Amino acid sequence: MALCDIGFVGLGVMGKSLTLNLADNGYQVAAFDLDQGKVEGVLAQDRLENKTDATRVQGCESFVDLLAKVKAPRTIVLSVPAGAPVDSVCRKLIEAGIGPDDTVVDTGNSLWSDTVRREKMYDGLFMFFSTAVSGGEQGARFGPSLMPSGDRRAWERIKPMWQAIAAKVDPKTGKPIERAEPGNPVTEGEPCAEYIGPNGAGHYVKMVHNGIEYADMQLICEAYHVMRDALQMSPKEIAAVFREWNQGVLDSYLIEISAEVLEEMDSATDAPLVDVILDRAGQKGTGMWTAMSSLELASPAPTITAAVYARAMSALKSERVHAACILLGPQGEKPSEAEKAATIAQLHDALYCSKICAYAQGFQLMASAARANGWTLDFAAIAKIWRAGCIIRAVFLQKITDAYVRNEDLANLLLDPFFVDEIATHQMNWRKAIANATVLGIPCGAFSSALAYYDSYRLETLPANLLQGQRDYFGAHTFERTDAPAGEMYHVEWGTAERAMHKMG
Repeated sequence: MALCDIGFVGLGVMGKSLTLNLADNGYQVAAFDLDQGKVEGVLAQDRLENKTDATRVQGCESFVDLLAKVKAPRTIVLSVPAGAPVDSVCRKLIEAGIGPDDTVVDTGNSLWSDTVRREKMYDGLFMFFSTAVSGGEQGARFGPSLMPSGDRRAWERIKPMWQAIAAKVDPKTGKPIERAEPGNPVTEGEPCAEYIGPNGAGHYVKMVHNGIEYADMQLICEAYHVMRDALQMSPKEIAAVFREWNQGVLDSYLIEISAEVLEEMDSATDAPLVDVILDRAGQKGTGMWTAMSSLELASPAPTITAAVYARAMSALKSERVHAACILLGPQGEKPSEAEKAATIAQLHDALYCSKICAYAQGFQLMASAARANGWTLDFAAIAKIWRAGCIIRAVFLQKITDAYVRNEDLANLLLDPFFVDEIATHQMNWRKAIANATVLGIPCGAFSSALAYYDSYRLETLPANLLQGQRDYFGAHTFERTDAPAGEMYHVEWGTAERAMHKMG
C-alpha cells in the first residue's frame, strides 16, 4: 500500500471524526489506538462511508507500525486526553523512532502553558505543534474551527490538510456553509483555520473561546430562568422565543440548540426533558483556566468568571435543596400579557448587550496575553475562524471581524462605533431586565456582571480613589494625585494629629 499522508493516535470520538474528515477530503490516514477495538471501529466506519476505490484509512498495531506507514517528513496527530497522556504518547513516539524533521500535533484541550513547555522539551527530537479544535463531534467530522500554533514550518506542512477539513464560511454573508454528509465535504468558502501564533497561542485562544462559551451559555440560561419562573412560560413557549431571536442579531448555534433542548420531550415521563434534567452543571476546566488567567493578567473578565461561579453554585445541589426550605425570597405575581411581552423584549436586549460585553472581555484578555507573551494576534482572523465550526459560532462574529478590520489596534470592542451604537440603543432594556429579575429574586450574575463591566469601563472616575486612601491608611501603600504627574507617589501620616503628606521617592 502507498504511504499515508498523516498519522493519527487516539480514535475516540474526536480522533475518529477527524480521521474520517481527512479521508473525505482525499487524504490517506494511518490510524492507531491502544484499544484495537477503536482501530477496527474506524476502519469499519470508513468501509461503510467510502465512496471510492482507494484505501483511505490504514489501521496500525503499534507506534512503530504507525511511523512506518506515514510518508516522511511525518505528521502525527494526537487526539488524546490533555495532561500526562500527551507526554506519554510523545515518549512512545520517540522510542518508536520519530525524527527531528517530523511533526507531532496535539489537538486535545491542553492548557496553553503545557504546550509552551512541550515545545521546549521536545525541541530537537521533533517539532511539537498544537491545534486547538472546536465544534465537538459533528464539527470534527464535517468541519471544525481550528486554532493552530507553533513552528511556522509545521504550519506550512499541515496548512493544506487543515484548511481542507475546516468549517467553511460564505465570504459575502459570513454564515457557515453546512453539509453534514460523509464523502461530500465542503470545498468552497473561507476555511475556519488560520495560523494563530507561536508558543501555545492557539491553545490560549481556544481557552478564551471556551471561556466566552461559558458566558454565552450562562446568559442564555438566565434569560430562560426569567421566562420559566417569572413569566411561567412552558419550555416549548420559551423555545419559540429562542427560535424567533435566532432570526436576528442573536442568530447563533447556542440559541439554536437551546430551542431544540427545550422542545424535547422525555419518553419516560411525557414531561419536557429539560424539566427532568438535574440542575447540576459539569465543567472540564477551560472556563476556570480563562478566569484564572484574567486574574493573573489583571484583565477584567467578570462575565466569564460569573459563568464559572454559576456552574460551581449549581454543584451545591444538596445544600441548595436544604437552603430552599429556610431562606426566603420575594413573592412574585403572574404578569399580564403586556408585561410578559415587555419582559421578553427586555431579555432579548439584555442577552445581546451582555453577549457584546462577554466577547469584549475575551478579546481584551487575549490582547493582554499577547502583550505578556510577545505574541502578535490577528483578532479579525480569530473572529473569522469562529464564525463556523465552533460552539460559539454566530452571525454576530462578522461584526467583530469588521470592527478589527476597521481598527486592528482597537483597545476594546465596546469602543468600536458599531457596538457603541448598539449598546446605546439597547441598554435601557438591559438595565430593566436586570432590575426586574433582581426584584423577583431570580439570580442573574452573568447579566449583572456584564452591565457592571460596561458601566465601569465607561466611567472616567471610579471609587478606587477611596480604595487607595484605605490602602494607604492601613498599609502605607501610597497613592497618586490627580494634580501631580503620573507616577509620583504620596503617603499620608494618618495616625498623627497633623496627618502630614509626603511625596515618596
